[in-house]
Amino acid sequence: MSDLKISLTAPNGKKISLYTGLFINNQFIKGSSSETLTSMDPATEEPICSVEVATASDVDSAVRAARAAFSNPAWRDLTPEQRAQLLHRAADLVEAHMEDLFTLQALDVGKPFPASMKSEGPHTVGCLRYYAGWADKLHGKAVPVSNDKFGYTLRQPLGVCGAINPWNYPMTNAAWKLGPALATGNCVIMKPSEYSPLSALYLANLFREAGYPQASSKSSTDTAGSAATGQRILKAAAGQMKRTTIEAGGKSAFLVFDDANLEQAAKWAITGGFGNAGQICSANSRILVQRGVQQQFLDIFSRLARSSRVGMPFDASTTQGPQASKMQYDKIMGYIESANQDGAELVMGGGRYPGLGAKGYFVQPTIYKGVTRDMKIFHEEIFGPVLAVTAFDTEDEAVALANDSAYGLAAMVFTENLKVAHRTAARLQSGMVYINESNNVDWKLPFRGSKQSGLGSELGESGLDAYLEEKVIHVNLGLDI
Repeated sequence: MSDLKISLTAPNGKKISLYTGLFINNQFIKGSSSETLTSMDPATEEPICSVEVATASDVDSAVRAARAAFSNPAWRDLTPEQRAQLLHRAADLVEAHMEDLFTLQALDVGKPFPASMKSEGPHTVGCLRYYAGWADKLHGKAVPVSNDKFGYTLRQPLGVCGAINPWNYPMTNAAWKLGPALATGNCVIMKPSEYSPLSALYLANLFREAGYPQASSKSSTDTAGSAATGQRILKAAAGQMKRTTIEAGGKSAFLVFDDANLEQAAKWAITGGFGNAGQICSANSRILVQRGVQQQFLDIFSRLARSSRVGMPFDASTTQGPQASKMQYDKIMGYIESANQDGAELVMGGGRYPGLGAKGYFVQPTIYKGVTRDMKIFHEEIFGPVLAVTAFDTEDEAVALANDSAYGLAAMVFTENLKVAHRTAARLQSGMVYINESNNVDWKLPFRGSKQSGLGSELGESGLDAYLEEKVIHVNLGLDI
């Protein structure tokens, strides 16, 4: 196993020991093929290290190990309180090794290190602790049927759960899945993206140190997150009637009414649109502004956007790092070209960020105005720092524009009018609506979409449902047939 452990030195001087094997049956092993995956630093386009790749045979081995662990009394017979203690112990270790985890994440996908650790670190730990708190509260119900019969229900774990983790938020998304799955007594096989395997491998070792008895398995292949990927997963799962929860991206509308606090709206638009270099599934990439305040809003919005600091991930002043991969960089550049050809008016940005040399996948914060429904950047998910501004005149027009999308993950409404805020929120076709804020996720509230944005919920109490099966017990108290 020693040849699967390496030492890395990050640009911040941090030295990290990392296992690079597949994590199966509570140990790191070589893959069954000679193939490896080289993780690339998107800020420098240089290789970081290579990790083992899981073949179909390796995945089968992971499933067998997870099934054996699920049936093993060492895991099966743990009390809810003991499951909670394990998850709290894992959260303790994540908290203690936060710098290592977020250094690896910054290396892998270019997220600004200080800012992401400050915001995502507490969220990751808090999410794990939140679900640890649910472990002993998963009660069924007793139902009196008649004098001669009653029934009750049990909420039981499904068994082996597969978790496909996207590359844009490797750490927080891991907590979103591992927390509820393990709190409810399931075993997990988690597949990180090929663009972000390193923090997942480090996390696997922390869960092993926490004392989990083969309850977590990790392997590195492929990526997920788009609607097309979700559809392929659904087709594959349908043949065996597998329970599936999918979050598949979005094209969130950000509505600014003429009575809104424009300075606050612009600040939230920056956070929810340019945050994480625009690589947010629920990014507010469509900015719909009431015509009378459009120019005033644009002046504030572009001023704030120009103060964004595009830079290297380990520079403390950086607010926007590189895109996570060349694939993503090229895709964004294609949408910028499309916007130019379609006649959208460029307000700022519109190309590669020029200040960091020839290497790295850096894109300027980009704003277009005059965007109409027939343009690609109005409808298609860009997943980058490119925001489209469209004017509207009435509330009805704003709602119609917002709902003119195949996606329905999130929407944002900015107004000082309480009636308009709640009336509009009820009419918007999205799983989540933020009023006077954007993408301020909390683990206590469900994260869910509608339409092509997915099925089911993550986070909150609802996030437990994907990992539990309800069983109904009928009890005859003396009824003769």
